[in-house]
Amino acid sequence: MQFAFSDEQQQFRDMVRRFLVETSPTTQTRQLMDTELGFDPEVWGRMSQELGLAGLAIPEAHGGAGFGVVELCIAMEELGRAIACTPYLATAVLAAKAIELVGSSADQARLLPPIASGQCIATLALTEPSGLPGIEAIEATAAQSGGAYSLTGAKKFVIDGCNADLLLIAARTPGSTGSKGVSLFEVAADAPGLQRTALAVMDPTRKQAQLQVDSVPATLLGDFEGAAAGLQTTLDLAAIALANEMVGGAERLLEDTVAYTQLRVQFGRTIASFQAIKHRCTEMLLGVELAKSTAYYAAEAADAGAPDIAALASQAKAIAADTYMQTAIEAIQLHGGIGFTWDNDTHLWFKRAKSSEVLLGDAAWHRERMIQQTLQHMEAQTA
Repeated sequence: MQFAFSDEQQQFRDMVRRFLVETSPTTQTRQLMDTELGFDPEVWGRMSQELGLAGLAIPEAHGGAGFGVVELCIAMEELGRAIACTPYLATAVLAAKAIELVGSSADQARLLPPIASGQCIATLALTEPSGLPGIEAIEATAAQSGGAYSLTGAKKFVIDGCNADLLLIAARTPGSTGSKGVSLFEVAADAPGLQRTALAVMDPTRKQAQLQVDSVPATLLGDFEGAAAGLQTTLDLAAIALANEMVGGAERLLEDTVAYTQLRVQFGRTIASFQAIKHRCTEMLLGVELAKSTAYYAAEAADAGAPDIAALASQAKAIAADTYMQTAIEAIQLHGGIGFTWDNDTHLWFKRAKSSEVLLGDAAWHRERMIQQTLQHMEAQTA
């Protein structure tokens, strides 16, 4: 594996950053987070068509650019840095990867091209109302009658669940437990028996919803009761992508905070000249660099097909979650009284840090999972 970005990857990063500076300033974010849709369709269209971001990691055969996880994570990092309001995580990461890893060739040929072009907003509904992460926590059930399927249950914290054109819902066969009996289904946005309710969340820059399904007709993707492995890999890749997004947000907070300390004057000198402020900024820098290295390594490992990718994904998510939250807290503190105000933008990243901290599993859950995965990997090597 390589441990440095290529010139092409750095040029790609610069291109995405310039685009987001132009189209997603915090003034735009503040406007969009108060809307029901939560993003600008015109900007999303430009992201998909001009930059090809929606289909960045979708195979070329299905209308995408065919890039890997590293490029996907570069885009996520820049989106997190700009705290852009887009359906990128739901559509280009969760939904696209689930279709690619679980769906049949026919499913991929039918569903991925509209996603790659930006014409279809899609999302993956996995988490139950209990909020517990992981495949094993799935409770929604799938009933089969002949060749038709119907779903019953509820899903919560579904990213862009109210605005998605395509809903991918994970459900299990009644009586099954753990990773057994799990299937993935396609549900139309206007399917009878489907109720979508917007959730009041701390972070309005990332819309979430609750889905209620009552004998809702659904289309099976891939093999019946054969979705667990693909969904787990999807969640691992999503955790890595989210970790990189959090790294981007944390680094932006660090840069803005250091810049502010160099402007604010106290006792006739900038507060950046005080030793205590230098120490706190240094601690922030060390945390961000550690989280960045871990997130970058996980992305590289995913592209290299590392066998311990599950443990690396959990490690990246746990470290990035803690770092982002702590950096946001320090940023507010070092901004002084203005840091707590609505007019200052720091709270936007703080709220995103808090919501991302628990999304796809909190740090404690991921650390426990990392230990379990590492032990299993070691046992497999010694067997």
